[in-house]
Amino acid sequence: MNLLRTKSVEQSIKDTEEPGHRLRRDLSALDLVVFGIGVIVGTGIFVLTGQVAKDKAGPAVALSFIFAAVVCALAALCYAEFASTVPVAGSAYTFSYATLGEFPAWIIGWDLILELALGAAVVSVGWSGYFASLLDSAGLHLPAAILNPPGSSGGVVNVPAIALVVVVTGLLVLGVKISSRVNAVVVVVKVAVVLLVIVAGLFFVKGENYHPFIPPSEPNPSVKGAAAPLMQVIFGITPVSYGWLGIFAAIAIVFFAYIGFDIVATAAEEARRPQRDLPIGLIGSLVITALLYAAVSTVVAGMQNYRKLSDAAPLADAFKAVGHSAFATIIDVGAVVGLIAVVLILLLGQSRVFFAMSRDGLLPPWLSAIHPRFGTPWLSTVIMGGIVAVLAGFIPLAKLAELVNIGTLFAFLLVSVGVLVLRRTRPDLPRAFRTPLVPVIPILSVLGCLFVMINLPLETWYRFLAWMAIGAVIYFAYGRHHSRVGLAAAASERP
Repeated sequence: MNLLRTKSVEQSIKDTEEPGHRLRRDLSALDLVVFGIGVIVGTGIFVLTGQVAKDKAGPAVALSFIFAAVVCALAALCYAEFASTVPVAGSAYTFSYATLGEFPAWIIGWDLILELALGAAVVSVGWSGYFASLLDSAGLHLPAAILNPPGSSGGVVNVPAIALVVVVTGLLVLGVKISSRVNAVVVVVKVAVVLLVIVAGLFFVKGENYHPFIPPSEPNPSVKGAAAPLMQVIFGITPVSYGWLGIFAAIAIVFFAYIGFDIVATAAEEARRPQRDLPIGLIGSLVITALLYAAVSTVVAGMQNYRKLSDAAPLADAFKAVGHSAFATIIDVGAVVGLIAVVLILLLGQSRVFFAMSRDGLLPPWLSAIHPRFGTPWLSTVIMGGIVAVLAGFIPLAKLAELVNIGTLFAFLLVSVGVLVLRRTRPDLPRAFRTPLVPVIPILSVLGCLFVMINLPLETWYRFLAWMAIGAVIYFAYGRHHSRVGLAAAASERP
């Protein structure tokens, strides 16, 4: 049993041409940039800005967004080299298989399943809240029983969240090109809304709302025990809000805003010219969204005192606070439309990871079946859509949202390590894009990911390790016995 057996880059690329496992190459560089913007511009702008400014960073919330973007940018440079060199579905899972070995690849694939499925469920629940708010504004009031999960505010099932997941899953089955067109329309709408917030909000900014820009640290007695960040537990630091510790703690929360830029890499097999288009899609979408996040958070913090910002709808409520409810309604519409794209692309990435793991034999082979008409991995898409719908409809996900962050950071960390490994083991491999300043950039990426991870609560680490343990059991019970790489190696050793 060789847990570190690798699947060569050449074999990974060859597998993409197998009959029955071939995806259509329909995506351009612009499509990939739009995909990245579509998934990143969402919860971070429409929800997290108020929460982290109010509870963690104060007016300096823009710094938290910028620092989180820097960590993502370091990882994106590593992703770009891998994605252009190994243009195969599966993202970090596929890259890890080519460099670190089968078991690390399985772990990261299992990790991505958690990240993307749970992320889609969390965003679906957030969309449901905005949708209900819009209906309320129109005089249509949905009962709590169909808006909340069991045990939450008289809820039974979150019907709008389930409906959204079902519709998006149907779009993904119909084809990636149709999905990309829908996403393009949605992205135009929500970017227009974000630009409206920036431009219109500038007229209501008050200088006194920025003072002090970094408020003095304050003890936060509500954060204690396993809910405290791991770093503060290790060093015995009393949890605080504001100050530099507050800004650092906020990074671990706003990191959720950037989750999804790596989705571009999962669509590698569907890019027309992956060696050129993937680096453009990864880096371009991240740069654009980082600028939008920094601008929006700065404007909103200047419109309203940070202690008064709304947790649920900070952008809309900031305009209501200055007497412009019409703008608030437009923002609500933008959030409802915009979050659709986030769910769509997270589910797209999820199905491609499932597809890649199944094609390698680590999951049952029927999960990688391609629809004869639409050219999509329809079974894995439908199954994961069903799982996400159940999560969104029946389970409160507030605490589990932090699991999405730690899973993503772990994936970034392994990809950064993988670049160093592949540079040493395959120095002559053709690379359309090369990460600059190796080994400095990958090492900084690893350190940045670790820094954000230790600012996540201790209880998040417990849940993450439990999920990894479950994944290990499945691998040893099924995956290692059915691995195509392992079976091929065993066959070659027979006399």
